[in-house]
Amino acid sequence: MLKAAGVALAGVLVLSAVGAGWVYWHLNHNIKSVDINGALGDDRPPKPVATPSASASPLPSGSLNILVLGSDSRSGKANAALGGGDSTGARSDTAMVVHIDEGRAEATVVSIPRDTLVTRPSCPTPSGGTSSVAYGTMFNSAYSLGGPVCAVKTVESLTGVRMDHYLEIDFSGFAKLVNAVGGVTVTTDEDIDDDQSHLHLKAGTHLLDGTHALALARTRHGIGDGSDLGRIGLQQKLVKALLEQISSTSLLTSPAKLYQVADAVTGSLTTDTGLDSLGELTKLGQSLRSLSADHVRTVMMPVVTAPSDANRVVAREPAAGELWALLK
Repeated sequence: MLKAAGVALAGVLVLSAVGAGWVYWHLNHNIKSVDINGALGDDRPPKPVATPSASASPLPSGSLNILVLGSDSRSGKANAALGGGDSTGARSDTAMVVHIDEGRAEATVVSIPRDTLVTRPSCPTPSGGTSSVAYGTMFNSAYSLGGPVCAVKTVESLTGVRMDHYLEIDFSGFAKLVNAVGGVTVTTDEDIDDDQSHLHLKAGTHLLDGTHALALARTRHGIGDGSDLGRIGLQQKLVKALLEQISSTSLLTSPAKLYQVADAVTGSLTTDTGLDSLGELTKLGQSLRSLSADHVRTVMMPVVTAPSDANRVVAREPAAGELWALLK
């Protein structure tokens, strides 16, 4: 899936111009949310101490850490048609920690490979129980087990960094957003032939519609060694391409296109309760207006092959710890 940071960050940038009335009501009621703070309580990394701002602007300008997930849910006909995951559940197909610097003019997007083996902490489960700690388990099992709450707790346990917010978008939402902005232009360095993602591209520059952009984001068997690590580079290209396309599209002069983009974003979005209204998303979008694609750095959490399984990876220390420390 996405490649989520592009959808989550770039998408909210357009919401600040959406009008009131029925349109506002409709978009506001599109958004689904999860009370992550209430579920996790105080058993979390501490919040960073905010630096007092000298600016008179009513918009927030402090640093933020946002966990952005792309889920491979097959819930609904649109997701199923695009090749989502098992119909009985969903996994975090893509995970990115988006760190927005103080001043909100620069950001770092850190991809966490889904094949990473982690210690999954005890999590509240949707049924009302509590899961046991699991050692050496796949990172994306946290979402399958306990949804957004367990995904956030696992990321915080792995990184030692508190997530201020949570954003999740599904397959159909990503495809709709790409189509709404007129596609994304991506350059591939090698031919891609992946029957599993149904993508066949020659090396070069391509304008991709939503379905093909999603296929590129999911591709792993047609590039490199077929691992999750190879496709992360493609996902990060998509993040920047989507940011660039949204910034170059004249949304403010086309109410119909603006509504189409906003509807695509909100209709497939799940957030924490701190971002579960159009007003809160609008405020976030407005605070990120100075953030351009040129000032978004994309990196992957340093990893090495897992000693227990050549098909899995683990965080490479001390490099991974040093990276996360920079985001606190």
